[in-house]
Amino acid sequence: MSYAAKDYSALVGMEGFSETLIKNHFTLYQGYVTNTNKVADILDQMLKDGKTAAPEYAELKRRFGWEFNGMRLHEYYFENLGGKTGLNKDGKLMKQMQADFGSYENWEKDFKATGAMRGIGWVVLYADPGNGRLFNFWVNEHDVAHPAGCNPILIMDVFEHAYMIDYGLKRADYIEAFFKNINWAAAESRLG
Repeated sequence: MSYAAKDYSALVGMEGFSETLIKNHFTLYQGYVTNTNKVADILDQMLKDGKTAAPEYAELKRRFGWEFNGMRLHEYYFENLGGKTGLNKDGKLMKQMQADFGSYENWEKDFKATGAMRGIGWVVLYADPGNGRLFNFWVNEHDVAHPAGCNPILIMDVFEHAYMIDYGLKRADYIEAFFKNINWAAAESRLG
């Protein structure tokens, strides 16, 4: 089974994201899809050939997590962009944010502060299916530090490629542009 890059060209023209930036980001994402397929194919062949004890097999198994999560996190990211309306004030996500953070404003402040931290990575609003609690989480690398079993609700890419073409080192300006383009319906649908 191989993966195919999804078409997110409808995002071209979003306020605060130049065509150059967004198209470069699509190209990067397509590379993750291509590499996920390549690594999976090589691993499948090594398994068939009985080479699972080879050091290369172990390294490719580790690499697969990087490529796959890079692909999937970008899909979540692009899918929660392109929105033109605010969060439904009577919806389940708003109510859960209010319950877990005290208010939407507190949640937003925490999410933005997490995104403004030094370093590369992702900011993810997760829902813990064990108790329904929401929390904002910093993910440093694609394949490291995801809370086990939790569902990603809202994803913001804070690797430099997501903003430097348009914003240089002004990550806070990129975060503001991101917030103007959140597709809240996509985020809320992930809450379940």
